[in-house]
Amino acid sequence: MAKIAYILLCHKDPLAIIRQAERLTAVGDYMSIHFDARAKPAQYQQIRAALKDNPNVTFAKKRVKCGWGEWSLVQATLNALTAAVDSFPRATHFYMLSGDCMAIKSAEYTHRFLDDHDADFIESFDYFQSDWIKTGWREERLIYRHWFNERTQKKRFYWMYEAQKRLGITRNIPSDLQIMIGSQWWCLRRRTVEWLLEFVKKRRDVVRFFRTTWIPDETFFQTLVRHLVPEVEIRCRTLTFLMFTDYGMPVNFYNDHYELLLSQDYLFARKISPEAKDLKRRLGLLYAAEGVQFQISNEGRSLFKFLSGRGRIGRRFATRFWETESTLGRERELLIVVCKKWHVAKRVLDRIRQVTNVPAIEYLFNEEDTPLPDLGGIQNTLEKRHRHRRALMRMLFDYFETDRLIVCMDPGNIELLNDFASDRSVTRILEIECQFSDDYLIGHAMRVGLAGEQTSQDTLERLLPTIRNNMVHESDRIRDAQFEFLNRMREASSEEENAAVLGRFLNIPAEKAQQIAETAYLFAD
Repeated sequence: MAKIAYILLCHKDPLAIIRQAERLTAVGDYMSIHFDARAKPAQYQQIRAALKDNPNVTFAKKRVKCGWGEWSLVQATLNALTAAVDSFPRATHFYMLSGDCMAIKSAEYTHRFLDDHDADFIESFDYFQSDWIKTGWREERLIYRHWFNERTQKKRFYWMYEAQKRLGITRNIPSDLQIMIGSQWWCLRRRTVEWLLEFVKKRRDVVRFFRTTWIPDETFFQTLVRHLVPEVEIRCRTLTFLMFTDYGMPVNFYNDHYELLLSQDYLFARKISPEAKDLKRRLGLLYAAEGVQFQISNEGRSLFKFLSGRGRIGRRFATRFWETESTLGRERELLIVVCKKWHVAKRVLDRIRQVTNVPAIEYLFNEEDTPLPDLGGIQNTLEKRHRHRRALMRMLFDYFETDRLIVCMDPGNIELLNDFASDRSVTRILEIECQFSDDYLIGHAMRVGLAGEQTSQDTLERLLPTIRNNMVHESDRIRDAQFEFLNRMREASSEEENAAVLGRFLNIPAEKAQQIAETAYLFAD
């Protein structure tokens, strides 16, 4: 059975570190601690004294002063790893942790998981080809030498960079290495760690290279594991669940996140808020528990994106510079069918085509595979369609040789609706108001990744009101925009009432509007 040596890098809160060490070693696992040399000596002595009688705890023989983005973090990890390998010959896996991490599965589950997956778990993406680095330096981290810390010695850091750049002083990446990048939270097998430590002893040139790279804890282990271990034995993922906000800050977890954390396909989570005392208590008890069954739904990231995004809805009132004087044409009429239930809108659109022969296109701004003519590449991706929306629409009018065109949009596309409604052309909007059962909302949550087959009923019950309110909010924004030609067709209305709405929207005789309104199963799910 797997036995884990946890590699803990920490710099504060000695009581939390002591509790974490006692909790994780109580079931027979091990821990090797590196406590930052910058921290107060009294705190380190407090930890040593509390854990001195625990045979499953060891300490890095040499402590270093750690700084964000520095080689010191890698050196601290290597020191703790060396101590763990020497002290715990029965350890089969080495798991990197911080003081903010806590287990979100039981030890029983964790050991069984590692027994079933004979592999190293580490994010390891190609440094230059992947999009792991979202903004900032890429090549500059490697080809220039960085002796100073950007956070504590900013002037020296950038002076040294500019001096090397001006003088053309660069260096080569070790020729036999493919530089990789990924999260610093990994779990490696014993054989891999022994190979890695042996490699570090032999290849001092590689160590010298990484000593002066910037943020090497994101590249050192990721590169060497990929260099030493066959690709088939690497799982390019972390077993620690962590998320970041739009501003690049780690997301903190609180007391009400307990069920959510347990349902994620991870073994640990980071960061647990210091204020989440009840969450820490419950997770602490969980690690030693036996017979616990976990339902993995893994919707955490999509849920966070959905819920946090609701508070960041903005509008663009000014015309983008490349759209100045751009218009669909004064004589043209754009008819937009807006509906959250896409299948309902598509049925309406299909009947409109049959009855009126007006060209109609389904959700071209929402579905990549919406059938579109070849317009020179502008139609290839959703990103291009959004960016060149007016140009795209003009080209569609020209392609169909028409002055009337119908398209479908999601109620969430308020920016598009505002943009087209402000054009010199005539824009008519038909909002189709549907009723949403709990079963439909659950299906919707699963389709968009907010829930999965294993999502607990408790999570769903808390999620459904939010989804329902979000749909109401989208509809309210359409009403608040006060569009000049806005019509509303309702599932709860009679066929006659909906026919009258369709007649106004399409400007067609009542008989034709009635044919569309009385379409069988129009609102069926």
